[in-house]
Amino acid sequence: MTTTYDPPRPWIASYAEGVPAELPPVEGSLLDIVEASVRDYPDAVALQFFNRETTYLRLQEEIERAAAGLKALGVKAGDPVAIVLPNCPQHIVAFYAILRLGAVVVEHNPLYTPRELRKQFEDHGAKHAIVWSKVVATVQDFPEDLRVPGLVSVDITKAMPFVTRLALRLPIAKARESRDALHARVSGTTTWTELLRSERLPATHPKPATDDLAIIQYTSGTTGTPKGASLTHRNLLANAAQARAWVPSIVRGDGCVVYAVLPMFHAYGLTLCLTFAMSMGARLVLFPRFDPDMVLAVTKKHPATFLPLVPPIADRLLKAAREKGIPLTGTEVAISGAMALPHELVVPFEAASGGYLVEGYGLSECSPVLMANPVAEHRVPGTVGLPLPSTECRVVDPDDPTTDVAPGGRGELIVRGPQVFQGYYGKPEETEAVFVDGWFRTGDIVTIDETGFVRIVDRIKELIITGGFNVAPTEVENALRQHPDVDDAAVVGLPNDRSGEEVVAAVVCAPGSEVDVEALREFARGILTPYKVPKRIFVVDELPKSLIGKVLRRQVRDSLLKLNSGGA
Repeated sequence: MTTTYDPPRPWIASYAEGVPAELPPVEGSLLDIVEASVRDYPDAVALQFFNRETTYLRLQEEIERAAAGLKALGVKAGDPVAIVLPNCPQHIVAFYAILRLGAVVVEHNPLYTPRELRKQFEDHGAKHAIVWSKVVATVQDFPEDLRVPGLVSVDITKAMPFVTRLALRLPIAKARESRDALHARVSGTTTWTELLRSERLPATHPKPATDDLAIIQYTSGTTGTPKGASLTHRNLLANAAQARAWVPSIVRGDGCVVYAVLPMFHAYGLTLCLTFAMSMGARLVLFPRFDPDMVLAVTKKHPATFLPLVPPIADRLLKAAREKGIPLTGTEVAISGAMALPHELVVPFEAASGGYLVEGYGLSECSPVLMANPVAEHRVPGTVGLPLPSTECRVVDPDDPTTDVAPGGRGELIVRGPQVFQGYYGKPEETEAVFVDGWFRTGDIVTIDETGFVRIVDRIKELIITGGFNVAPTEVENALRQHPDVDDAAVVGLPNDRSGEEVVAAVVCAPGSEVDVEALREFARGILTPYKVPKRIFVVDELPKSLIGKVLRRQVRDSLLKLNSGGA
């Protein structure tokens, strides 16, 4: 039963000028985002990739052709369709083409190891996938019960300007390295080029409804088991509308420029770099990976009006701009998420850009943005800001989430709003565990001051957030325990100035064995994505455990923080 309890909302009075307290309910589907921009700005640049530009009119045509091609491959409404791509124009086209059929997008990190990728495919069971040519072989090597018959391979270099592609063919080492990093020859698939040769999908083909499932966004949660957050068209439309409302100074249309330096397979990058940007009729500049030199080269001609990033990216970009003498002026709003934003970074970045750098907060389960600091002088560094319009929050007793703590007290943050997900895909019990009377339990311990600013002070969840990515300790521990010289392992996050936290492990040797930490790290690299591999490994005699034998990670973390040496 869902409660009708209406908590106080002190944060409304702290909103920046022009930001409404409530937004009207959204209607339609995510397809309306592109269609509105095509209607209003048909000849404006929608996508820029290595200086090659795609107009909104051309983007819509490619979406309709790709949708027709996918339909011919057998994709139907409600089918999960995997995307395994870096940031590139084909990613945006694939995203909206899947939705055009009423199918469901499932985003994946293209740098995942075969084991990590396979786990997610086991969970959603997609029989169609649009995959970067570099990793097609990984999907083709899945066991028979996971076979993906509808496999589309994407050579992302095809979206580059001719001159850039020509440079990649030059017989010099750097060109060969770049070519090999971006492309691989594949067979036994439908190519993206072949897919786009289809006739446009008939305009009469039915479109998805507002409450239809749009995306399955994976999050590790508190365990290493893949959990897909089920996000509807309503969830994602609402979050894009909330983001637009939060920055009323940024005008919709051809003058709006958004940089996609965050990966769009991540919930943060997906909403702010994909749905929000398209809804703004913006020029979305796509970077397959963050490279300060590449970003600064674009900045000279098209400075970012809106720049979503994480603190390490802001830091590297600022340093590179100083070294090269390239101004960051023109960046009106940079929003930082995924980890704490140091105040000592805010001051010089804002001085260099002349705009704002504010911190936000969210979770994959919330599409993902829940809060942000106001884009105004009264923002409060060190906090994650204020709940977005139409978002409600409470601070409750973690042991009894139906009971609110006293105003200003510490407690678990619970939320509700139009951006909050429907539950975990195919996991009703885990869904039930994270809701209480219709409110979503974030697992974060916070305080809310009298003006409504939220400060995160602890986490119930033991996720490690490194470089903006979530790492589940259990997953890394399971990988380390597979090594024959390791008897037990505990993984925690320790503070790191560059990445927010770094993954650190404490391991116990198997009887009669010794652990070579370098060899153990190399072993882990064969199982885990690089950012999950422990940066440091400490060999210990034993791990602190509870009476039922559970490793007490908090005690492990406290002990490792006190160590000044002894790790690798």
